[in-house]
Amino acid sequence: MEILAGFLIALAIGITGVGAGSITAPILILFFHESAADAVTTALVFGTVVKLIATPVYLARGHVNFSVLKYMALGGLPATLIGSLVLIRLHEKALTSPVLLIVGCIVLITAGATLWRSLAKTIALRPAIHPKWLAWIVAPIGFEVGFSSAGAGALGTIVLMRYTDLAPADLVGTDIAFGLLLSVFAGGVHASVTGVPWHTLIRLLIGGVPAVLIGTQLIRVVSARKMRIALCFWLIYIGGQLAWRGAAGLMGA
Repeated sequence: MEILAGFLIALAIGITGVGAGSITAPILILFFHESAADAVTTALVFGTVVKLIATPVYLARGHVNFSVLKYMALGGLPATLIGSLVLIRLHEKALTSPVLLIVGCIVLITAGATLWRSLAKTIALRPAIHPKWLAWIVAPIGFEVGFSSAGAGALGTIVLMRYTDLAPADLVGTDIAFGLLLSVFAGGVHASVTGVPWHTLIRLLIGGVPAVLIGTQLIRVVSARKMRIALCFWLIYIGGQLAWRGAAGLMGA
């Protein structure tokens, strides 16, 4: 089942560009009954491998703006560390319900942001700001990635669209590189503290690695926008389920 899940998740990522963390962690929690800490660790490492396949393509084409990426990393990486440590601390205290509630809410926010971006014909542009301010703007995204593995793709793209004047290809390439940095950093923190659920991860990768390559080819014949919209509605349902379980656990405590 993990192999099939990895295949479907990576296929969706390859076609729609929706972040690996937004999809992987909720599925592992709800359907494979992994703890939130293990699910986030697995999602981060899985996402790192998937993004390692896509990032070199954008680097080779010169579509990564390192000036912007530098400031995003300055704000995102420290916040990712804080988010990771908060999740690990809650996991150690066996505070499952608050974790499920927060992760569910983050998935809802991320899916909602992606849906809004997909449905809107345009996003109201603001004048480009100095890249140094991006460090403060993306810090909450870094925290989300460290805590839930979700957020870098959808929210990072929206930040770049609203506050920079990057060309579309540079925007996508820079955001993918930013997501890769956060995944590597947060995945390393989680893995060093809680370890990596290798059994689940390897099975996900067996299905996921070929699927992401297939997905990047299917994007030519499949409507990525329609797929993304359908996936967002499904993620809203999944996020709602996680948040409901967390809230019910807190009320029953």
